[in-house]
Amino acid sequence: MVDSVLPSPDRLWMYYGTHQQSASVRRLVAGPLSAELVDGNLRAIRFHGDEVLRAIGYVVRDQDWGTYAPVLSGLDITTNDAEFVVHYAAHCRGRGGESLQYTARISGRRDGTLNFTVEATPAAAFLTARCGFCVLHPILGVAGQPVTVEHADGSVEEAHLPDLIDPWQPFKTIRAITHLVRPGLRASCRMEGDTFEMEDQRNWSDASYKTYVRPLELPWPYVLPAGIPQRQSVMLSLADEAAPPGAAVLDDGRVEIGIGDSAGRMPKFGLLITPEETASALAHGTRLRAVAPQVLLCHFDPTAGHDLAALEGFAALARQYHAEMVLECVVPCRQDLAVELAAIAGLVRRSGLSLSAWAVSPDVDRKSTPPGSKWPDCPPLDDVYAAARRAFPDLPLGGGSFSYFTELNRKRPPLDNLDFVTHATCPIVHSADDIAVMQTLETLPFITRSTRAFIGDKPYRIGPSTIGMRDNPYGSRTMDNPDEGRVAMAAFDPRQRGLFAAAWMIGYAASVVDAAPEVLTLAALTGPRGLLAMENPGRVYPAFHAARFLAALAGAPRLACVASRSSAVRAVAARQSGATVICLANLTGRPQAVQVRLPGGPAELHRLVLDETSYQEAVLGSLTDIPARADAQIVMLPFGVVRLTVAD
Repeated sequence: MVDSVLPSPDRLWMYYGTHQQSASVRRLVAGPLSAELVDGNLRAIRFHGDEVLRAIGYVVRDQDWGTYAPVLSGLDITTNDAEFVVHYAAHCRGRGGESLQYTARISGRRDGTLNFTVEATPAAAFLTARCGFCVLHPILGVAGQPVTVEHADGSVEEAHLPDLIDPWQPFKTIRAITHLVRPGLRASCRMEGDTFEMEDQRNWSDASYKTYVRPLELPWPYVLPAGIPQRQSVMLSLADEAAPPGAAVLDDGRVEIGIGDSAGRMPKFGLLITPEETASALAHGTRLRAVAPQVLLCHFDPTAGHDLAALEGFAALARQYHAEMVLECVVPCRQDLAVELAAIAGLVRRSGLSLSAWAVSPDVDRKSTPPGSKWPDCPPLDDVYAAARRAFPDLPLGGGSFSYFTELNRKRPPLDNLDFVTHATCPIVHSADDIAVMQTLETLPFITRSTRAFIGDKPYRIGPSTIGMRDNPYGSRTMDNPDEGRVAMAAFDPRQRGLFAAAWMIGYAASVVDAAPEVLTLAALTGPRGLLAMENPGRVYPAFHAARFLAALAGAPRLACVASRSSAVRAVAARQSGATVICLANLTGRPQAVQVRLPGGPAELHRLVLDETSYQEAVLGSLTDIPARADAQIVMLPFGVVRLTVAD
C-alpha cells in the first residue's frame, strides 16, 4: 500500500516521468462552499459537495496561444467558517523578455457567493492572443441542460448547452450565464470588464464548456497598451431553493467493475511512424514485434521534404515487420491535384511500399480556422478525394483531419468518396495539469458520439492521439519544454515516460470503444511520443505494456464493461482464446480498491500488474503473471494498470 506522504523523487519519476512535483493545491472552504486554489486560479468549485464550476482562471497566453506560467508573490490567505479571502500579485515573463504583472483578489462566502477580480497594468506594450478570465462549466450532468444567458446588451436568452459538440460558439456577447447544478440549486456566473463568449471546449477533448474573454472574431494576437489598467471580474452567486442535502451515505470506497454481454469487436491497434523515426524503428524490431500492432500509420509530408527515401524507409520497415501499412499523406495543393497525387503514387510504387490504405488531407487543413476568420484557399475536398481515388483506384481511402476533432467538426468531409474517416485528439491543448489531462477522458464519448452523428456507420479511425502535441494547429509552433514540466501544447510531455501515460492509454481505449473505431493509434514506437526510452535505448516506458495489452485484444469480441466510478478507474474487456481478458487502469494518484464482478462468479485467473511494484521489471520489457482469484478485491496503486485473464 502506498503511504500518504508526498511522493519521493523516485516515485514521482515512476508516476510522471519527471522529478517535478505537481502544482500545489490549497483547499478553500467557507461553510458548504469549497474550491481548490492552484497557481492562483480556482478549480473544483463545489457547494454541499456538488460541482458548480470546474474552474475560474485568469489566463495569459502568448501570440502562439502558449500559456504563461505566472510567478506568484505576496500570497495572503485568510479563512474562517464564514468566508475566505485571497490576495496575491503575479508576474508573467516570456522568452523574449515580454512581461505582464497583475494583482488578484478572491473571496468566497458560505452562502455560495464567490468573487474573483484581477487588475493588470502593462509596463510596456504586451502582445497576447488572450489575456483574461476563463470560466469552465462541467459537462457530465450539464450537457444538453437548460441555461439562461444574459447578453451584454441586456437581452436574455433561454437555451440549452449543446449535447452534441458544437463546432462554433454556442453563445456570444455574454454578461451572465445561469445553469441548474442539481434540482433546486441554480448557479449564476456574471463576468465584467470585457466581452465574453462561450466555446464548446469538448472540441479539444477538454471536459468543459469554456466562457472566455475577447471574441475570437476580433483580430489576434493583439496588444495591451502600456500603462492602461485592464480590470476584469467574475462573480458567482447561488440560489438554493431546496433543503441542503442530508449527510451523504458513505460507501466503502471500492470501485466495482461490471462485465456484461458481447458488444462488438476490439479495434486494431496502430503505431505512428515518421520518416525521422524510421531508422530507430528498424533498429528496434524486437520491441516492435513485442508490441505487435496491427497497423503502422506512416506519416508522409512533401511540404516537410519527405521524398522517395522516406517511402523507401517505410518499405524497409514493412519487410521487417508485417502489418497493415497505412500512408497518412499531406497534399500540398500547390499545383494540379491530379499531377500532385499521381506523383506521390508514383513515388510509393517506386519505393516498393505495399499499402493497405491511405488517408489524404490538404496541407492548409492542418491549421485551425477559428470562428470569424477567413478560410484559406483550398481545393474542394471532393476534388482532393477524387484525385486520390484516381491515383490509387483500388486502395481504401480515408479523409477527415490530421489535426484534432475540432478541425474535423468545423470542416466535415464529404463522405461519398471515402472509405473511412479519421481524426486525432490531444489532451494538453489548453491545460497540462494532471487532473485536466485525465479529465479529457470524460469527453471522448461525446467526441465519438458527435462524430458518429455526421459520419453514420462509416468506418472510423482515431489517432495518432498522444499526450504530447505533434503539431500545433493554433500557432506557429509547439511549445518548448526544456525543464520537462507539464506544459500545454508541448511536443514532449514527460508523463509519456511514466505510469501516468499507461493508465491514460487504457482509459482512452475504454472511453472510445463504444463508437466501434476500426483502428486506434495511441503512440509512436520511438521519439517523444514513443514507447521506448529515449534516454536509455535498452529500456521501455510503462506505456509499452499498455500498448501491447491493447494490441493483443485486436479483433476480439468485446464485452460491455461498466465502472461504478469511471473518474477513478476505467476498464475494457474482451473474449480471447476461451478466456475473458480485462484491462483496468487507475486514473488517479491514489490507491483504488477494485472489485470485478464476473457473470459466472468467482474463478481462477492470472494477473499482470503494471505499477510501482513492478516498474523495474516493466522498463526492461517484461511482466510476471500472478495467479489470483477473481472474487478477491484488487488494490490498484496510483496510475497502475492490471490485466486479468479469467479462464472458462
